[in-house]
Amino acid sequence: MLNMIQSERLKYKRTFAKKLVYIAPFFFVLYAIITMPTINSEYNYFEYTVFNWWPLIFAPLGTSLIASLSAMREKKSGNYRSLRCHDISIIRIWFSKIIVIAYYTLLSTIELILLLIILKLILPNSISSATVVILASLTIWITSLAYIPIGLFFAERFGTVISIIVSVIGIVLGVVMASESYWMYIPWSWGMRLMCPIVGVHPNGVPLEKGSTLLDPSVIPMGIAISIVIFLLLSFATAFWFSRKEVN
Repeated sequence: MLNMIQSERLKYKRTFAKKLVYIAPFFFVLYAIITMPTINSEYNYFEYTVFNWWPLIFAPLGTSLIASLSAMREKKSGNYRSLRCHDISIIRIWFSKIIVIAYYTLLSTIELILLLIILKLILPNSISSATVVILASLTIWITSLAYIPIGLFFAERFGTVISIIVSVIGIVLGVVMASESYWMYIPWSWGMRLMCPIVGVHPNGVPLEKGSTLLDPSVIPMGIAISIVIFLLLSFATAFWFSRKEVN
């Protein structure tokens, strides 16, 4: 399994997907700097902006794009024909893809954490604390893991365009549902909903007022638990599908 993971990692060398992982955090921090004057608060503006847009755009769309590019590479290189001719576990191949994408999105998350902590040293009021940045960033990463098997499945089954379209539809649904009581049923709502009590920002990007019901911290462990369970279920379900998929 470790050899498969290492082999999968090597496929990302000099690819756009790998560049995206490292460029994305800089982009969102730069966006926060540019839009800082429009935020309705003189404090924690980086928290409100970055942790609204990061789970809204990069987590779902970025993950879907990386998964789609992974599937596209395989189709261009023979669509697994040579691998299926050997005694290699197809399910392990699928899991190695999921693990490597999770690894790269984690690297992107760590880079975002470091950038925001450095910014706090320069602009003390940019974020409330390093603890909030770490908790918010890792929570978004965990709640976005389910996007990986979803993105891989749609990319493998229907192609890159459909995978991206599904992600965009999910984003729209996520924004609409995140502040509702049934947010837990929409994977694209999880990250944005959990940012409410952690960062204090509404899914629409507006800072929450004190006393808002969305600030209830009890949703944090529930959201994380749901995310992990669904991620595991989707990973095993899509791995089973992939193992039975016919090579064209």
